[in-house]
Amino acid sequence: MVVVMDAAASDEQIDAVVALVNDSGGDAFVSRGEQRTIVGLVGDIERFLDLNIENLPGVAETVRISTPFKLVSRDHHRARSTVWVGPAGHRVPIGPATLTTIAGPCAVETPEQTLAAARLAMTLGATILRGGAYKPRTSPYAFQGLGVAGLRILADVRAETGLPVVTEIVDAEDIDVVADYADMLQVGTRNMANFALLQALGSVGKPVLLKRGMSATIEEWLMAAEYIAQRGNLEIVLCERGIRTFETATRNTLDISAVPVVQGLSHLPVIVDPSHSGGRRELVAPLSRAAVAVGADGVIIDVHPDPRTALCDGPQALTADDLGDLSQSLAALAAVMGRGT
Repeated sequence: MVVVMDAAASDEQIDAVVALVNDSGGDAFVSRGEQRTIVGLVGDIERFLDLNIENLPGVAETVRISTPFKLVSRDHHRARSTVWVGPAGHRVPIGPATLTTIAGPCAVETPEQTLAAARLAMTLGATILRGGAYKPRTSPYAFQGLGVAGLRILADVRAETGLPVVTEIVDAEDIDVVADYADMLQVGTRNMANFALLQALGSVGKPVLLKRGMSATIEEWLMAAEYIAQRGNLEIVLCERGIRTFETATRNTLDISAVPVVQGLSHLPVIVDPSHSGGRRELVAPLSRAAVAVGADGVIIDVHPDPRTALCDGPQALTADDLGDLSQSLAALAAVMGRGT
């Protein structure tokens, strides 16, 4: 069961709901979103019904939810959510009214490379800069990222371009330092089931980009989002980045059907990563168009000023020559879908 608080509910009214539930032997978890606050209840549903919580001051409604992912479900939130990224005055929406393009280098390498990639991203029409300072890789011998030095580079490029920054977090112990530099924290495919990390992100106070695990079902993906939401953070964007199948012609298999399926189950925004799903430069544009056509709320794309020298995923990175046609086609498709850019 969840308790949906009125938009004008005070902290005292929210605390009163939590206290009543706790006194009845249940547990209450408060999740604060941009537009509403939700209290998720864990315990004896019949006992909760006897409490008449819906009559408490500040309560808009109580909703019984049958799905295991209660806070991110559309059962209590029929309208799809918009997540805002960036500081006041530079906030970028990700949601049903817009097509948001996120772009940048897969890995931060140097200040010059990152700034050049950010300018390429802006040419593509990107309004958020991506860049990896921490890079969990399959091989322990592959480039693992610059760490804090990379975060500083991203912050400098943000100051130069005005683009909010999303970057990956791989360890719960690094959350505070990453949050100091980034506007949005990304959970990569290898960490989708890192439950300690997900729970820690529930109190970070920044939006979270949650990529689907490469072998995860849709329910497992949404349950991962529930871990974040249950600890207080509803500002979550889901990213379909391809799943592992028997097919070897592409790096991963883009599950394009996951976009409308998840949008039917959850109110959270859903974007698509055409770079990591296809793994090849020539596939990025057609997969991007497919994502927009199926209703994705955005795309996240790798760009690099010189992919031949890239320390990470060069074969899938777009160059300046690739951007013009893709930018035009994305804008045209967004208009057809009734979205702004």
